[in-house]
Amino acid sequence: MHLKRITDISHTMYDAALNLYQISFPYYEQREKLSQEEILSDSEYHFCLVYDKNVFVGLILYWESADFIYVEHFCILPEMRNKQYGQKALALLMEQHKILLLEIDPPDDYISKRRKRFYERCGFVQNSYSHVHPPYHKENGGHSLVIMSYPKQISQNMFDAFSQYLKNRVMKTVFM
Repeated sequence: MHLKRITDISHTMYDAALNLYQISFPYYEQREKLSQEEILSDSEYHFCLVYDKNVFVGLILYWESADFIYVEHFCILPEMRNKQYGQKALALLMEQHKILLLEIDPPDDYISKRRKRFYERCGFVQNSYSHVHPPYHKENGGHSLVIMSYPKQISQNMFDAFSQYLKNRVMKTVFM
C-alpha cells in the first residue's frame, strides 16, 4: 500500500479521484470544484490516491499541521471495500506518529454506527466536545459531527487548536 499525492488538476488520475469523492460524500459535505482546485497546492493539504501496488483503491484527503493530521475526507472504491484497504491506508498516516483527527456523523443509524465501529477497530476514540463543521456551500449551514482521534482522546487545548485550524486554514478558501 502507498499514497500518491496530487498537487494539480492535470494529474491523469484527478478526474477519477474526484468522481470517487463525489459519489462517496453527500453534496453538502463536498468542497466546490474551485475550492478543491485552489487548495491542491497548499503545502499542508494532501490530496492522496490510495494504491495497492499499482491499483487505485481509494482516496484520503488530509491536512498536516505541526501538531496533528486532520483527515478531511476518506473513501475507498465501493468494489474495494471490506478488503482492509481503509485500515491499511489509515495505518500509513499513523506511521507519522502524530495525533490523527477526523469527524464522523453522530452514530444514530446503522451506517453511522458501522463507520464508528470501523474507526474504533483502527484505534480511534470518540471525543465528547460539541462540534459543528462549517458549511462547504453558502446555501448550507454547518452540521454537527463527532470528533474521533488516534491514539487517544484529545485535550481541550488540542480541540481548540483544531477548531481554529479548521476555521482559519482548512475552510479559508471554501467560498470561491
